[in-house]
Amino acid sequence: MAVPSHKTSKSNKRARRGHIKLVAAGMSACPNCGELRKSHYVCASCGFYNGQEVVKSAK
Repeated sequence: MAVPSHKTSKSNKRARRGHIKLVAAGMSACPNCGELRKSHYVCASCGFYNGQEVVKSAK
C-alpha cells in the first residue's frame, strides 16, 4: 500500500491548498442610484432591476 514514509510539512501542505480561498462577491454600481449592489440582484436602496422598479422603496 502507498503510505507516506515522512510527515508532510505545513509549508508543503499549504502550498498545495493555495487555490482554496474566499473570493469577494462581484459588486457593480446601480445604474439608477449609483450604490454598489451584487450583479443580477435587485438594488436594496432603490428597488430597481434592469431599468424597472421591482420593489417599492421605503424612502
